[in-house]
Amino acid sequence: MQSRFVRYMLIWLLLLATIYLGEGLVRSLWLVGDVPRVVAARGELAPLEQNTIALFENASPSVAYIFTEGAVVTTPQGRSRQNGAGSGFVWDAAGHVVTNFHVVDQAKRVRVRLFDGTTVEARVVGTAPDHDLAVVRLADTRAGVRPIPIGRSADLKVGQSAYAIGNPYGLARTLTTGVVSALDRRLPTASHREIAGVIQTDAAINPGNSGGPLLDSAGRLIGVNTAIISESGSAAGIGFAVPVDTVNRVVPALIRDGRVPRPGIGISALPEDAAPDLPGIGVERVLAGSPAAGAGLRGTDRRSGVVGDVIVAADGVPVRSLGDLALALERAGIGKTIELTVLRDGQRIVVRVPVVDITGR
Repeated sequence: MQSRFVRYMLIWLLLLATIYLGEGLVRSLWLVGDVPRVVAARGELAPLEQNTIALFENASPSVAYIFTEGAVVTTPQGRSRQNGAGSGFVWDAAGHVVTNFHVVDQAKRVRVRLFDGTTVEARVVGTAPDHDLAVVRLADTRAGVRPIPIGRSADLKVGQSAYAIGNPYGLARTLTTGVVSALDRRLPTASHREIAGVIQTDAAINPGNSGGPLLDSAGRLIGVNTAIISESGSAAGIGFAVPVDTVNRVVPALIRDGRVPRPGIGISALPEDAAPDLPGIGVERVLAGSPAAGAGLRGTDRRSGVVGDVIVAADGVPVRSLGDLALALERAGIGKTIELTVLRDGQRIVVRVPVVDITGR
């Protein structure tokens, strides 16, 4: 009985071994994929995919690749001249292209590569350092340039889709997607002012994206990509764009006049690090003949070092930095009057000062 059981077990084990070895032999002889496989069918692309593809195909012909020679670049080692690259987009059929001011800052030569691959010489027609915007014009204006559709930024909502197109690291017309992460951010500029209403997005923005468009899901311009927060210099999920409502106000002025009026009252402020304990902006100097001089504002005594007036509020809103004051002046508008609350000799006084265009003063 025991020998019969052993015999059956051996037969069973032999069958298992035969099946195992045979299965491997069948796979190696008849199931090898040594010829192209049949392509599996798929259905329609998802609606979201179709929308993104259409958005890119419609918007990318408006995106430009900008090359500069001798532009001023700010690095941890200081400011220097070197060749650079960035992004931009076609504004109108006359060949005006919008980009960031820091892309073309004092560039000796600017060239623009268009959607069809041709590279065209361009000249800077206007810059707005306070808004990090600039406009260049193609020297050879050709038919077929496609202006980008313009949207609005005033009605943006956190969470809605955002799409960035640009040339990061020289990779032309790269699309990244994300959402509007936050609104009404404030971004410092090279002119020591701040851009108000800045859009924050998690759509990847890398070096080379500067000046490129940020779009909504309808393919309309909602911002100009301008900066990232990153210790390494690469995308970290936090990018910023100048809002299109600002762009749509600034760019026509740059095309028309080459500059944007700069609201001011005719003072120079004490550096914040020179008087960090002040509750507002210390007035260092009042320009002769300026609205501030006419209103009786007092500057710092250079001999004694006694701080002059300290501006602590503008139109009832607290002011703690030069950026705060610049935003208050912009909101008030050139030709209007702003009400400043000033600390003088320990007392609060209120003065009304006309806001004027200080560009070129």
